[in-house]
Amino acid sequence: MQWSEVWQTLLDTVGDILPIVVMIAAFQFVVIRRPMPNLRRVVIGFVYVLLGLSLFLLGLEQALFPLGRLMATQLTDPAFIYSGFERITDAIHWTDYYWVYIFAFAIGFSTTIAEPALMAVAMKAAQVSGGAIHPWGLRIAVALGVAVGISLGSYRIVTGLPLHYFIIIGYIVVVIQTFYAPRLIIPLAYDSGGVTSSTVTVPIVAALGLGLAETVPGRNVLIDGFGLIAFAVLFPMMTVMAYAQISEYRAHHQRSKLSE
Repeated sequence: MQWSEVWQTLLDTVGDILPIVVMIAAFQFVVIRRPMPNLRRVVIGFVYVLLGLSLFLLGLEQALFPLGRLMATQLTDPAFIYSGFERITDAIHWTDYYWVYIFAFAIGFSTTIAEPALMAVAMKAAQVSGGAIHPWGLRIAVALGVAVGISLGSYRIVTGLPLHYFIIIGYIVVVIQTFYAPRLIIPLAYDSGGVTSSTVTVPIVAALGLGLAETVPGRNVLIDGFGLIAFAVLFPMMTVMAYAQISEYRAHHQRSKLSE
């Protein structure tokens, strides 16, 4: 990595942040017509944002994007799939890519557990619910949903099946679950799908999808390479509502036992 890349990324980030600064300043001084409270802290905060975003973008280009593509390339290499066999055939079945599905599940679960946005939502949900929603229970439920979703999305890329069939069926399941899930969990479940498409999960998932579409024979990068994030957003809604439904059922079962 050269210093010219660092400076170029820094300049690009300044251009991205500048409209936000202009908008906030315009509302503060033109609409509200008051001086900015804690101006020094705000300026320092924007500098931190500028440096953080620049380093994050550099990290994506230098590590996360190449890592996702590298893993997809290695796991779909016929020499790896048929390692230990004397003859490598041209016909590869979707079941031969089982390591891809396992890796997709593992990377989906681990990146979601480490997702800062999900940690924030889980902590706030525990606070406002008075402990009724456990942070780790919510995080694990969301992580399982992302893991299953990315595995299924990887299967879709390998097989080349139409994306919209999976998404339509998935949202039908979500709508049905909404009628039966506890009302307390429904808004949180819908938000949980959104927080998975954030800083840690998206780069690796996007790189994995593009890498698979580039290396699996017969796939198109533009048609098949994208769509994994849609699975990562959809399936946590199902798992969070299922988690709440199972918890409610267990609590009801325990109350029934006590009443007997």
